[in-house]
Formats: sequence, C-alpha cells, structure tokens
Amino acid sequence: MPQPVLNQEQLDFFQRCGYLAFGPLLKPEEIEVLRNEYDAEFRKASETGSARNLSDNKPDRKDAPTRMLQIMQMCERNLQFRKLIYDTRILDIVQCFIGPNIMLFHDQALFKPAHTGGAVTWHQDNAYWKCQPANLVSCWMTLDDVVKENGAMQVIPGSHLRPVHHDQNQTTDALLEIKGIDVNEAVAVDLPAGGIMFHHCQTLHYTAPNTTPRQRRAFAIHFMTPGTAARNGEVMRVDFKHPMLRMCV
Repeated sequence: MPQPVLNQEQLDFFQRCGYLAFGPLLKPEEIEVLRNEYDAEFRKASETGSARNLSDNKPDRKDAPTRMLQIMQMCERNLQFRKLIYDTRILDIVQCFIGPNIMLFHDQALFKPAHTGGAVTWHQDNAYWKCQPANLVSCWMTLDDVVKENGAMQVIPGSHLRPVHHDQNQTTDALLEIKGIDVNEAVAVDLPAGGIMFHHCQTLHYTAPNTTPRQRRAFAIHFMTPGTAARNGEVMRVDFKHPMLRMCV
C-alpha cells in the first residue's frame, strides 16, 4: 500500500491553520523550463496588452508606478503549464485535502516585477469566487526564492474557518480588501524556488509590494471537487476550462 504524501502532523496543521508550505517540489531543471515559458508568455502578453495590472484600473503600462501582473488560464496558453495542472506530485497532496475527485477551477500567473511590484490586499479567495461548497484549495507555486520583501505569501492562521466581509479597494477595481486586519497575527511563508504553499479558499492572505531588485514569479492552481457551484448557483461542468484532473471510480 502506498504511503500517504502528508503525515498526520501536516494534515492537522492544514486543518487548524488553513495553509501548508511544502517543497521545493520541482527539480531545478523543471523550474528553469517553467521560468522560460513564463517569461515568454508575459512578453507576449505585454505585446498584445493581455496581461492585467491588478494595481491599476488603466490598461497595463510599463511606466506604471506599481505593477501586479496577472495572466488568467495560463494552462490554456502554454503546454508546459497545462502539464503542470496534471502533475501527480501536486495532485497527491491536493487529494489529502479534498479527496480523490479533483477538478480545475482555474489557474493564474501572478508576476511582481523588481522594485515596482504591487501589493495584493488582504482577502479570502472565495470572496471573489463565491463558490459553494467553500472547500476549494489553492496551490501557490513560486519560480523564484521568495521572502516577505519580494512578495512571499502572508497568512492569518485559522482564518479559513469563517468568511469575512470584504470592501472594494479604493485604488483599483480589480481588488477587494478587508479593513482592520491585525497584522501582528500574520505569518510570512518564505519559499524556495519550486516550493508551494497550499491554502484553503477562505484563508486570509496578502502579498507585500516587491521593493527588491529580484522579480517574483508565482503560479497559482485552484482546485475544486465535482459538484461545486459558481456564484450564479450553477454547478460547474467538466470541460476544457474545468477539466477533471483526477477521478476515483
């Protein structure tokens, strides 16, 4: 019988705190391939204007004072990232959290350039998604070494246990935010390149501006179980956009 990927201590930690750091999961040569593909996709997106700057309501400009760049559904643009969403090493861990029937909700690449990388305000993912049941799990992978100063994830342990009211961010329509966060409770999750932070869709999290001379390339995969309903109440069907990644029959 195969051994569980996570031990009981790790599972208990995730249930109690709503997140878990793991890795590095990827090998150096795998990281290098993904970095090259990631950079190529952002170059294309810059040329076509298809990358969204979450820090600004205006179309992405290279001279914008802060840039938090997002490409949605990287797996529909690039074969290497399509393969990554099916990676058994990732799915084995996700299965420990949500069971053996795993669907893709969506993925996104989140890029903070050196010096001018913008913040992502405190939020719970499901405040944007409004999925039911609220049991989605995210895999936040970094292709660079990350610390708090260049945009490592910061979390409030235990905050996944209930939803919290969000306000509209006053700077950009792209972001929600929560007022009155006690940042003394926050934990910064430093990761090596190829490392992953898994977190529940209601875990409060934030990434600071990147003020360092090092870029921060991150890729997030959001997983759900079959039967998950979108904000309109309709159950999401299996299709190319929401493929079945693993199924127990």
